[in-house]
Amino acid sequence: MADPPKGAARTAERRGYEVPVERGPRGALMERRRSGWRDRLHTTLDLIRANPTGRVALKIFIGALGAIVVTVGIALIPLPGPGWLLVIAGLGVWAVEFHWARRLLAFTRHNVQAWTRWVTSQSLGVRFLLGIVGLVFVSVVVWLSLKYSLGIDVVARLLHYLATH
Repeated sequence: MADPPKGAARTAERRGYEVPVERGPRGALMERRRSGWRDRLHTTLDLIRANPTGRVALKIFIGALGAIVVTVGIALIPLPGPGWLLVIAGLGVWAVEFHWARRLLAFTRHNVQAWTRWVTSQSLGVRFLLGIVGLVFVSVVVWLSLKYSLGIDVVARLLHYLATH
């Protein structure tokens, strides 16, 4: 049989909280093997989840933090920058506590990897064409965002500048 729990897990058991334990074949206790900071993070999350109040507070905190990151990411999508990266990072934050977010993150990861494999298997001409289409799309989104959000029509100003100089 494995050694008794150590550190925070032992303290939590003494206080009457249930500490999740992995069991192997024949019901034997198994040690979790993780790297240093991941082990501490998972132990902390397990201890928080062991307390009913902590479980609710953790869900609220993770939900709010993920919502903030996703909202900022969505606001940055039309602008050049890390919009989609922040949306996916917010989804990763939600995935810590919500099963639907884990499934959506796995689906997103699978499709991004499939798209990347497909693009890298194409000829240089196809990749160049995809790059041009992406650049045109981002340019149109930025132009429309500036025009309708801030009232700055970059194209009209450029045409006016070219006509007067």
